[in-house]
Amino acid sequence: MDWTNRLRLRHLQILVSLAETQNISHSAERLHMTQPALSKWLKELEADIGLTLFERHARGLRPTAHGRILREFAVHIGNELDRAREEMSALRSGGSGRAVIGASGATIAGVVPQAVLSLLSRMPNASVELVEAPMDRLFQQLTQREIDIAVGRPAAKYHDPGIASEVLYEERLHFAVRPDHPLAQRKSLQWSHLLAQRWVVWTRDIPARDLLESALSAAGRTIPGASVQSNSLLATIALVAESDMVAVVSERAIELPERWKMLKRLPLLLETPSAMTMYWRKDALGFAAVDGLLDALREVARQPARTVRPRKA
Repeated sequence: MDWTNRLRLRHLQILVSLAETQNISHSAERLHMTQPALSKWLKELEADIGLTLFERHARGLRPTAHGRILREFAVHIGNELDRAREEMSALRSGGSGRAVIGASGATIAGVVPQAVLSLLSRMPNASVELVEAPMDRLFQQLTQREIDIAVGRPAAKYHDPGIASEVLYEERLHFAVRPDHPLAQRKSLQWSHLLAQRWVVWTRDIPARDLLESALSAAGRTIPGASVQSNSLLATIALVAESDMVAVVSERAIELPERWKMLKRLPLLLETPSAMTMYWRKDALGFAAVDGLLDALREVARQPARTVRPRKA
């Protein structure tokens, strides 16, 4: 008999728990089972499949390669069931379905929130979940079906047959300071003025960091040695708004803090054209909220960025 015919949702939960705790006793307590019953179930499952899923050792369990693969399938199935439950709940309450979108720091303060607002103006009953993370993490969440859409800078490594992509727009990087910063008052700004200040730059896992270093190298410059590294736009804004530090930020990410008079762009522009791309799960198409959010992103991206006219570095 096919072992999958006897597999239930509860069994998938047990499998995931064993992979996480790597301990029969801890999983039995978490799942309100007895240890003998849990051990018996695992032995029977392995016998049915004909593969060893966990190696037994003195300190507990360790998933085998087969166990790790089956655990991934169990997580995906659980995520899909969670999505189905939430989608049905939204529709039952008169909503327009649900969409989960991830945004990198370059888009979290501009394009993505604007697109969400645009969607909600047309579909007020839609349910939207917005998460922020580096693009590496967002793409992983896409492939694991944890989110539907991700927006950030592209990379060749972001490739999966189940994921589609589309370039939304191109933008450049800007230097920014607090509005009453001494550099903001200068009529003529030179590299020496910038390099005399402490910078806030992206951490090395952020794609924009490579863009910044390449642009500086082309100009015969490097990032100042005493710079602070941050992968959070909010932290960067807070640091620069309360100090004499200089931030390097993307063109659209600066629009909101500049409108709130928290930051001000400096008249020195880096030659760093960079594409912003949206990625989405192909199997998420057809859900009204997801389709609507993709259209909203395209619409917002077509709107020109609010720019100053800085001179090139």
